[in-house]
Amino acid sequence: MKVYKISPVNYESNSYILTNDGKTAVIIDCARPELYDICLSKNLKPVAVLLTHGHFDHVGGCKKFADNGVPIACGEGEKDFIFSEANLSIFGGVDIPYFEISRTYSDGEEFETGGIKFKAISTPGHTEGGVCYIAEDCIFTGDTLFFETVGRTDFPTGNSVKLAESLKKLAALDGDYKIYCGHFVETTLNHERLNNPFIKC
Repeated sequence: MKVYKISPVNYESNSYILTNDGKTAVIIDCARPELYDICLSKNLKPVAVLLTHGHFDHVGGCKKFADNGVPIACGEGEKDFIFSEANLSIFGGVDIPYFEISRTYSDGEEFETGGIKFKAISTPGHTEGGVCYIAEDCIFTGDTLFFETVGRTDFPTGNSVKLAESLKKLAALDGDYKIYCGHFVETTLNHERLNNPFIKC
């Protein structure tokens, strides 16, 4: 599986383009509309967008994909918040255009799209319905887990107790994983087990 990291602009998050066959692409956290054209420039056909959570800086490009028939998915507990004040769009001074959520995923649900096998892990805390996605030896953690720190819990639907439980769930996974975060640089699960004070606590 090839992972392309699309670096953020302004407030936007890291977005990731995944391909297993060099023809189709799955996008994780669609920060901006230009991602659609970036996929096409790589000769990749977008077939799905997976959202780790619904904050404005992770969903700003979704309408472009939805308008082109690409299904958008998120965690089952997040769908109702994406177009509420909880999306923090007022904070970013942006207006998120409406798009349909095609489906939601529950904790532990396994699915395949774009020829890639995924497992959704419910990780509330940064937001009520936040999820991480496991694909092969990678975890896409959104704003749940960063390099040696974690996402904020003082936004609407955030909860520090739930985030602590979510971090325990990730730390308890067998083996090591590459961690692709919603912001900042990549890391590994073993590195975070040893160095992240929020996990060590």
